Amino acid sequence: MSKVIKTFSREEVGQHNKDGDLASRWVVIDAKVFDISRFKDLHPGGASALLDPEVAGQDATEAFFSLHRYEILERPQYQRLQIGVIEGEESVAHGRIAGEISNVPYAEPTWLTKGYHSPYFSANHREFQKVIRKFMDAYVFPDAQAREEDGKRPSQSVIDKMAELNIHAMRMGPGKHLVGRVLMGGVVKPEEFDYFHELIITQEFARSSLRGYGDGLLGGKVIGLPPVLNFGSEELKAKVVPEVLAGKKFICLAISEAHAGSDVMGLQTTAVKTEDGKEWIINGSKKWITNGTFADYFTVGCKTEDGFTVILVERGPGVETKQVKTSYSTTAGTAYITFDDVRVPVGNTLGEEGGGIFVMLSNFNHERWVMCCASARGQRSIVEECLKWTTQRKVFGKPLHSQAVIRSKLAAMISRVESTQNWLENITYQMCNMSYRQQANKLAGQIAFLKSYSTSSGQETARDAVQIFGGRGITQTGMGKFIEHYHRTIPFDALLGGAEDVLRDLGVRQALRAMPKNARL
Repeated sequence: MSKVIKTFSREEVGQHNKDGDLASRWVVIDAKVFDISRFKDLHPGGASALLDPEVAGQDATEAFFSLHRYEILERPQYQRLQIGVIEGEESVAHGRIAGEISNVPYAEPTWLTKGYHSPYFSANHREFQKVIRKFMDAYVFPDAQAREEDGKRPSQSVIDKMAELNIHAMRMGPGKHLVGRVLMGGVVKPEEFDYFHELIITQEFARSSLRGYGDGLLGGKVIGLPPVLNFGSEELKAKVVPEVLAGKKFICLAISEAHAGSDVMGLQTTAVKTEDGKEWIINGSKKWITNGTFADYFTVGCKTEDGFTVILVERGPGVETKQVKTSYSTTAGTAYITFDDVRVPVGNTLGEEGGGIFVMLSNFNHERWVMCCASARGQRSIVEECLKWTTQRKVFGKPLHSQAVIRSKLAAMISRVESTQNWLENITYQMCNMSYRQQANKLAGQIAFLKSYSTSSGQETARDAVQIFGGRGITQTGMGKFIEHYHRTIPFDALLGGAEDVLRDLGVRQALRAMPKNARL
């Protein structure tokens, strides 16, 4: 039976401002009337906040939103407190509206903002974005909130739903692996799917996710499966690719070690062939491996007689994984992995023996580009949070944004995210018009520079956002919970895929290699 919502005048509400056994206390929040008589003693902030003469029997909208996010009003236990609405008035406040475009300035990239235009995004891209956002808001967002908190692996139901729409396959980018698949219910054809479609998936995913969950929802597949797709034998691909893209098996990239990170050639995990030459025997360890705790397959970088070789290892005897506790949620499945005399068929070699560096370098561009997509979107979400907060937060009787120092921080944040997005869209356009080999030759430096710029910008934005939110920005619940989370986890972006300084140096070295011999001042 549905609850009857009555209509009241403000005068009627004003009469309910007394405490006591027979008295009642009502408040108005955004034209809705709530009876807080029984709730006041349960109020997390204490009863005194609700007994304030400026709250009981009054319009407490401003006071409420200075302390609470809108989502509080959407919780069932608080919805039950609503007894009516104010006569002749309508609610105007709202929180996150599933599937909708935000009207907050700079909360969306310009191509999604009303009145703006883009040379890159087609009508199909726009239609694709709509269905992707609805999906992410409906399935990913709620699961991300729950799993980031309890640390469990992303729900299999979400993974299965993504598989139904072939989102796992689309996250691998354009390619032959899409042929014959129905993408997002037929919204885009496999032969029309391009890097801008993938950018949309990655950015909508980042918008609806949280950092640990974002990696946990098969981030390991995005970087661990391409070497199999591009360098595995047909027999190996036929076995591994379908079950991974169906979300039935999981894969991760296992390169980093306690002894070597960016220095790939310094890896100490070894792979030695058996006397009959049919198997590899692998020994060593890997650390900070995303999705490693629950992976079924490991794309492993090994030191071999011929140099550096990449080998696909299936979980089995001799393979052990342990959780590594980091500053984001254990839902990411970050692992320490040991290989103890692990026997692997030579047919699992990816690329040529000793040619592992080429396998990994070809993988780095796409991996780093994906990270740039997520980084740009993550920063934009923080800009939106800060614009909302500085508008509703009052200091010295005025909105927080009345302070010049706050406006200066907002200006810097907006400048960084807009420059990152525009650089990203330009590089994405080049990717759409270059072959894989041309991308490796022309864009390695560009993507390295963008990755370094976007993540360093993110760290500056995180610091500014904490200053804007104050104590709330370092509190894991309440108004600043997303700011605290972003500030705590942004270092992951700066490290994964290559440290910022290493990538800047790579970009310069790529430029110097292209310097014409006859260039003079």
